[in-house]
Amino acid sequence: MSIAVTGATGNVGGRVARLLADEGVTQLLVARDPGKLPDLPNATKVRGADYSDKAGVQSALTGADTLLLVSARESANRVQEHTTAIDAAIAAGVSRIVYLSFLGAAPECTFTFGRDHWHTEQYLRSTGVPFVALRDSMYNSGFPAMTGQDGVLRGPAGDGAVSAVSLDDIAEVAARVLRDNAFDGQVLDVTGPEAITVAEAARLLSEVTGREITYHAETEAEAYESRAHYGAPEFEVAGWVTSYTAIAAGELGVVSDTVPRLTGHPAQSVAEFLRTNPDSYAHLLA
Repeated sequence: MSIAVTGATGNVGGRVARLLADEGVTQLLVARDPGKLPDLPNATKVRGADYSDKAGVQSALTGADTLLLVSARESANRVQEHTTAIDAAIAAGVSRIVYLSFLGAAPECTFTFGRDHWHTEQYLRSTGVPFVALRDSMYNSGFPAMTGQDGVLRGPAGDGAVSAVSLDDIAEVAARVLRDNAFDGQVLDVTGPEAITVAEAARLLSEVTGREITYHAETEAEAYESRAHYGAPEFEVAGWVTSYTAIAAGELGVVSDTVPRLTGHPAQSVAEFLRTNPDSYAHLLA
């Protein structure tokens, strides 16, 4: 088996590549800058192309049997980029695809980027190629990252809860699924062990930082206004805001047993993540 890992310099792809290397798996590590790829045994570094470049993607993936398709960066044409990359993979001879999707993906889900994931899943299904969709919840590292230096975590999440998951757990699940076709045809929710509110996340951050971290439950209008100064495209700002409103709507509170069932250990909680990753909240200690 030869597995192609896209985004192999990223948070998920890089972790998956290292896990597969530990198992002695032959890999194609794909990235736009191969010079940034890790030196791993049984791994060939490949210069990747933009997902919209079918010929470039096909060339990069030639020789791979199974593909980890890490979703493209958010863009107005994200679904088209994904479908082009899928077509290219199939043309290159890839016979299995594991796709990193998002929890609650649906045609009209609140989180606008989640809709892109649903349409990508549907296209994968239409090709007839065996695939697995890993619907990851929000990263538990997101809570400190979204907290400002003023100690305020802002967003229109209301009192909703989210089953945040660790990058390490996502990577372990992906590595298992890539090596085992018993999961083909399945859509797997990949979550943490519990669903917590954003206010609870702020309390946990207070405990580890030793300062008061608060949650400001913005209205939707306030959320758009407070993010306007970034000058980001409208679709991107909508994605930022609706990631919170999806929590408020109860769409991201699902808790699954995928992590313990596939990895043999409990999923990491937000509290455990914060205790073991102080770098994630270093900006709050100044």
